[in-house]
Amino acid sequence: MPVAVITGASKGLGLALAGALAGRGWDLVVDARAAGPLAKAARELRGAGSRVVALPGDVADGGHRTALVSAAGELGGLDLLVNNASALGAEPLVRLAELPAAGLRRALEVNVVAPLELIKEALPLLRNSSYFSYPPSYVAEAPYIGEAPFRGDEHPAEAYDPHPYSENSQNTDLSVSHPYVGVHGAVLTLSSDAAVEAYPTWGGYGASKAALDQLSAVLAVEEPGLRVWWVDPGDMRTDLYAAAVPDDDGSGRPLPQTVVPALLRLLDGAAASGRYTAADLTAAPDGASSR
Repeated sequence: MPVAVITGASKGLGLALAGALAGRGWDLVVDARAAGPLAKAARELRGAGSRVVALPGDVADGGHRTALVSAAGELGGLDLLVNNASALGAEPLVRLAELPAAGLRRALEVNVVAPLELIKEALPLLRNSSYFSYPPSYVAEAPYIGEAPFRGDEHPAEAYDPHPYSENSQNTDLSVSHPYVGVHGAVLTLSSDAAVEAYPTWGGYGASKAALDQLSAVLAVEEPGLRVWWVDPGDMRTDLYAAAVPDDDGSGRPLPQTVVPALLRLLDGAAASGRYTAADLTAAPDGASSR
């Protein structure tokens, strides 16, 4: 069975994605800081018949990251690493003039340093994965064969620019190989529109996500044998958003479960490495999960 590590999986999008993968027969290693909610989530996930290892802890802790990867190895390897855990830096969010340095450091530690260190720990297992070497058994139609990563603009012929407002950042060498030839495991990282848009009070969080986007873009170039996806899931009704903007009525925002089909589409099509938005993945026609 394929194996995934999903951080921040006791609730929200992490739990929704974990549930979808468990329903497809994946074995899981999941984490969260709160042991009680994580144990409850693990019981739900095991109901689908999957093996589930639940390890409470903080992704900013190096020993915890090592334990996550070791648990995946004991399940047989690692095919998908999902960097979902995030920290805001301030709750509620505040303007940059009021952002505590400690809060910014926490956001950078959890949202940038921890994912990179976890990726580094996981690379040997991901490189050894054969998950994308053959079409998954549950894919009913011929998968999309990407010719370029999603660029998030109206000019698909241009090279992907992970930072469209910077003239010095270009990433033109992402993997364009056949998705089932020489491809091993995958890294899925949850980004945000705050990484590319200037929203008041979202500066610290957005800066950390922008840095994570750039790390992902470089990883995609340096590890052409992996699929590396960084995805803006769009607005969601989550505890993270409620903590960020407690005065905002989030009842009209989509539930995290609505984003899961877009993420599964990346897996089903072995989509080319790149930055995606859930909205574009959902809107794309069948067999065209990237553009």
